[in-house]
Amino acid sequence: MVAFHASALDGLARNPALPTPLLLRLLGFEGDGDCPPRDALQRAGLPESAVGVILAHPNARARIDFAMSVRAEPAQRARLADDPSPKVRAALAYGPEVHAPRTKVAPLPEAICVRLLDDPDPSVRSALLNSPHLAPSFVASMATHHSSAARREAVRAWEVLPPGDRSALLADPDPEVRRAAALWECRRDAQVTAELLRDPKAAAKALRRGLLVRADAERCVAERTHLPALAENPSLPADIVERLSVDPDESVRLAVSLRSELDETRRMAIDFTVGDFDRGDGVQWLRDGLADPEVLRRAATSAHPLLRRAAARSPHLPPDLLRLLARVEDPVVENLLSIHHPDTPEEVLMRVFARLGGTFSAWMAETHPRFPREGLAARYADHPDGTYRRLAVRDPAATPALIERLSHDPEVWTRQAAAGDPRLPLHRLREALHVPELASSAGANPALPAEEMAAVLARAGVPA
Repeated sequence: MVAFHASALDGLARNPALPTPLLLRLLGFEGDGDCPPRDALQRAGLPESAVGVILAHPNARARIDFAMSVRAEPAQRARLADDPSPKVRAALAYGPEVHAPRTKVAPLPEAICVRLLDDPDPSVRSALLNSPHLAPSFVASMATHHSSAARREAVRAWEVLPPGDRSALLADPDPEVRRAAALWECRRDAQVTAELLRDPKAAAKALRRGLLVRADAERCVAERTHLPALAENPSLPADIVERLSVDPDESVRLAVSLRSELDETRRMAIDFTVGDFDRGDGVQWLRDGLADPEVLRRAATSAHPLLRRAAARSPHLPPDLLRLLARVEDPVVENLLSIHHPDTPEEVLMRVFARLGGTFSAWMAETHPRFPREGLAARYADHPDGTYRRLAVRDPAATPALIERLSHDPEVWTRQAAAGDPRLPLHRLREALHVPELASSAGANPALPAEEMAAVLARAGVPA
């Protein structure tokens, strides 16, 4: 591929108006060992003819990119289960790599997962077991699988496993499976907890969530063993909780302050410190209750910063709690709301964008469905900061003349945003295709005429 034209070609791969014949031409490209642009392979709503070209593509990299497409239907990706390359099958087994919490991935059909779990190549089996996209029912079905690695993963479905499967996993011939099962069972069985406390690999986790007898708790306090974990334990006697609330170790006091049974007066009487960027991800009773209205209300109305931050991770906050947290003067709460909640107020999204422009949180705020659009041109077209001038392109009322002006802006991000806008006058759009830093945005512009798209393919060396 001619390097000078690669940017325009990458933009064309993202262009929603790319005609199917040109898409097929792009997907079939394999010159000099090159692969079609990933954005072409991972487009939403690919026609069957395009899927067929990808599945038969001689470059395994192309099939791998499709196997990991978050936009492809699971049934489409599943057709790679018989691919001759174990790298392709492993990519299919693991699935899309997703970093944005608002993006959801539908699992592969369970029949395909069954086949991949018994794939002759160990890398495929391992990829499936490490996938974050498995259906809960499939995870539970692995409890009786012949592979110890699969049985070990099945314990993640502990709460829905039949009693017989639980008993079998607790007595499994593989010690790693037994340990994983015991770490779930210990929540309701003090004897299992006591056995785990003698296992150095499991002691800290057992102290954090296992059903404890007083003698074991007292011994840990006396020996100062894993005290922050012990301080989280739901079954800890109240008098030991009181002792740990004044422990000289700050991390122990913080753990006590987050216990679910404390009322606000007792909680805020504890001397704890919260870091400016701590998010409360480790508060287990809140992680388990992000869809529970009562749990969310207790956390969101708390004066404890970490509980409010943990509650802000929930997409299920009711309107009154969302409004309450939106008024909290805490940047971490605002960041988390902009990432996780579908109804985050516009003013919160703008504050996150203004504070963190160029970061992941700012990108999540700007791509949020509720990020404002109307009025941005009047407010920001002449702003001294190019990050804000870029926002003017989002405004439906921005004129073609303004878009063209912004395509010459001193700030490259602003120029790129304007080059991708369909209101950009055609003469300037054609110019932008030949400007290195604008070619990708111009190639993705849906107003680009089909003949110009074909010319981009020709200049990049993609045969007709």
